[in-house]
Amino acid sequence: MTTDFPQYRKYKNNKSYFKISSLTEWDEIQIIGSNYLLSKFEVKIMPDRNFIQDMLFDYATNWDVIEEKEYNEQLNSVKK
Repeated sequence: MTTDFPQYRKYKNNKSYFKISSLTEWDEIQIIGSNYLLSKFEVKIMPDRNFIQDMLFDYATNWDVIEEKEYNEQLNSVKK
């Protein structure tokens, strides 16, 4: 099975947005109040690997698939 990257997801509550760059890397934008926090993650432990797998292949319960444009709109709100 092959997956094209990047893939984009968001939590159903619109409080976190994800850019999945590969099977071992993802970025997350968290919205906390009026603040936007960007975090970068690299898979180093099995729970992180499972998290990416869930976002890619078992996402319907927790995540919505989004387009790059929606992710970038949130990214523009992150303070540099």
